[in-house]
Amino acid sequence: MSSSLIEVRKNNLPAYAVFAAMLSAAGLPIYIHAPKYFVDEYGVSLAALGSVLFVLRLLDVVQDPLLGRLSARLGRRRVFAISIACVVMALGMLGLFAVEPLVSPLVWFGLMLTLVFSAFSFLTINFYAQGVVTASSLGQFGHLRLARWRESGALFGVCIAAIAPLVFLYFTDAPFGGFAIGFAVLALVAGTMMRAEWVEGRGLKSAGFQTVLQDPIARRLLIIAFVNAAPVAVSSTLFLFYVEARLMSPGMEGPLLLLFFLSAAFSVPLWGGVAEKLGTKSTLMISMTLAIVAFGFAIFFGAGDWLAFAVVCVASGAALGADLTLLPAMFAKRMGEISPAATEGFGLWSFVSKFTLAFSAVLLLPALQWAGFESGSDSNSSHSLFVLALLYAAVPCVLKIFALILLAFTAVNEE
Repeated sequence: MSSSLIEVRKNNLPAYAVFAAMLSAAGLPIYIHAPKYFVDEYGVSLAALGSVLFVLRLLDVVQDPLLGRLSARLGRRRVFAISIACVVMALGMLGLFAVEPLVSPLVWFGLMLTLVFSAFSFLTINFYAQGVVTASSLGQFGHLRLARWRESGALFGVCIAAIAPLVFLYFTDAPFGGFAIGFAVLALVAGTMMRAEWVEGRGLKSAGFQTVLQDPIARRLLIIAFVNAAPVAVSSTLFLFYVEARLMSPGMEGPLLLLFFLSAAFSVPLWGGVAEKLGTKSTLMISMTLAIVAFGFAIFFGAGDWLAFAVVCVASGAALGADLTLLPAMFAKRMGEISPAATEGFGLWSFVSKFTLAFSAVLLLPALQWAGFESGSDSNSSHSLFVLALLYAAVPCVLKIFALILLAFTAVNEE
């Protein structure tokens, strides 16, 4: 491939960062903000919300792989379908946070999240599959180079989305409405910037699920992705509750959350540089070890320990930067080797990534409620707070150890 074409590809990389920011703003923050918002605003129970989230993920068992297959068959209609998905996701977000429920809050919660999650799945599958095509034209370390832009953008998107409602609180009585409107604008900008990329990649051919699932390395990476994403899902679901109730530091949720995601974002180029020297697998194992150590300390924190927890946020955030950059790059590289279209592969990847969030919600939120925990209460028992600490910190440690062992015994062709 000519150096001029590689240079053109490099110039398009900011579009991947902006689009990734848009997707991440609609992904993880939903699990950070939405449950607490519907509990505080409408009095919906934690157990009911966890059940709805889990049921919606059951839909993804069928939906995400089929969306991957559909994406590979759209051809020239792919650009139009992606534009529609951007609009649907924006409308779903507006309905979730900026519109009073037109039916019961729990039903409305489910309906709006169905719109958001379905559009999110379709866009994520196409986005990562397109990344495989683009990365293959970027020369040596193309997958890592693209991953740096993409995941840095994703992490900055999470940072902005995580604190946006808290910032809007200083200017309006409806901070989540402001967040939803801002997201709709971002979706329009991101869709416009990426339009040329979709056009170029519209000729992708389907390789089928069988190609992906029969490959032992691809199967192992999907399993690792599930186990490794679960700690992030657990900590994201419980972060606000942990800071407010366990650390008894209301008002510090925003700064600590921002610190966590900024650490992840700024660590991305550093992990990429290390991966080019030590190898992707070795670097990812180092980051997993860092996460285990960080979460181990968080088990023992109590009231007023927010400063010590800030150190944990920096360390665990940095580890997240490696997780979100290196593991997708490893999977994308494998897809480039066995399935050039990659849409089916990333259909499965999308399902695995999202299912961990719902799996944690359906287990953790009811468990907290059964332990007697009440959001916003100053009289939670020591038992309920201990359960909160175990769920927030000990569970991620165990899952990370399992993921580390799986990765250690996985043979990958490193870039």
